[in-house]
Amino acid sequence: MLSCMHPIVIFVVAAVGYLIGSIPAANLLARRGGSDDLRTVGDRNPGYWNARTTLGRRAAVPIFIADVAKGALAAGLGVIAAQGTDAWWLGSVGGGAAMVGHAYPIFDHWRGGRSVLAFVGTVVVVAPIPAAIATAVVVVVFIATRRFDIAARAGIALFPVIQILIEGPYRTAVTGVLMTFIGLRFGLAALADRNGRARIAGG
Repeated sequence: MLSCMHPIVIFVVAAVGYLIGSIPAANLLARRGGSDDLRTVGDRNPGYWNARTTLGRRAAVPIFIADVAKGALAAGLGVIAAQGTDAWWLGSVGGGAAMVGHAYPIFDHWRGGRSVLAFVGTVVVVAPIPAAIATAVVVVVFIATRRFDIAARAGIALFPVIQILIEGPYRTAVTGVLMTFIGLRFGLAALADRNGRARIAGG
């Protein structure tokens, strides 16, 4: 069923979501931990994983929370705006806009991260039951492996499978769009890294 949601509401949710995502939380918090710019150290990704490697686990925890919160707040705005309508997808519009803002932040020279944690915050709000089950998968895998990176990848990889079983194909397709954006960001980062190494090798 098509929604009667007014285009202005959709625009406002997307615009505010983008601005929330554009807040350079990782770099702001990293400066308190002694790093001027996460984009110049480690893997040059201004996010939790790079902060954990370069600043340590304790300093990276607030960054983890902040990046998840950006997606959750933006998605929550969409969910609230959609109340009383059939626009169930508006939460994903807000969260997706936050992911774009995190990746291309207007407040930080358009150079952001890969939006994984903003995605996590989004799905916690728009698909809480699948997200809870995926979180349980993360906990189980972490207990078995003692590797949070492996556990997190397992949870994210299984999330759409869990969602399609619980919520059906339409909501899962929207999730697929958001995950495709993350894949694009990783691909662009890998390409930039390869081009950078080629320039160095060429001299």
